[in-house]
Amino acid sequence: MVGESGAGKSTLASILVGFTSADSGTVHIGDRELTGLDRGSPREIRRDLQFVFQTPFTSLDPRYTVAKIVAEPLHAFKAVTGRQERTARVNELLKAVALDESHLHRLPAELSGGQRQRVAIARALALNPGILVLDEAVSALDVSVQAQILRLLVDLQAEFGLSYVFVTHDLGVVRLIADDVTVMKDGAVVETGPAERVFRSPRHAYTRELLEAVPGTRFTVAGAR
Repeated sequence: MVGESGAGKSTLASILVGFTSADSGTVHIGDRELTGLDRGSPREIRRDLQFVFQTPFTSLDPRYTVAKIVAEPLHAFKAVTGRQERTARVNELLKAVALDESHLHRLPAELSGGQRQRVAIARALALNPGILVLDEAVSALDVSVQAQILRLLVDLQAEFGLSYVFVTHDLGVVRLIADDVTVMKDGAVVETGPAERVFRSPRHAYTRELLEAVPGTRFTVAGAR
């Protein structure tokens, strides 16, 4: 999902995971409708649907070690039966995001921005979800670190068969990671379709404006009109 600030991307992402109630409409994942569920149902759905926030520092409890942060969902959902199994699962998750056991007892303040986001992603993967909703998940990071996290996300998608709902204002990032693109403006969807088609032949004037603002895309967009 792409669009400028205030387009409604983050609100829509928040509605998808149940943080915000929709004023109208419905949300479906596969054949399941998420709107109008009883109070207990969202908890079960959250096993399959996890959220990664924009700013890794504020999304991690500063008092918790990395081990405790990653283990949080395992405790909350009683997903493991004992300490040994929990430790093994936490180590497995850290390895998946390219962190080693030396990070287990560190606090968020002792980590770099990229390492914090890796920890946040590891926590999101703890319950083996099918979908990650990532709200501007690399925008707070340096450009070189953004590239590392994006490569990690691509690798994790292939390894675990994940689907991503990736919210961003950066079409350069979209081009690297997205299969399908939804363009939002003023709280409404103005264009949606396969990423390749949207980049090669945008149908809405606002999409063309966004693409023309990205270095290296002007010629492609002009030739597609």
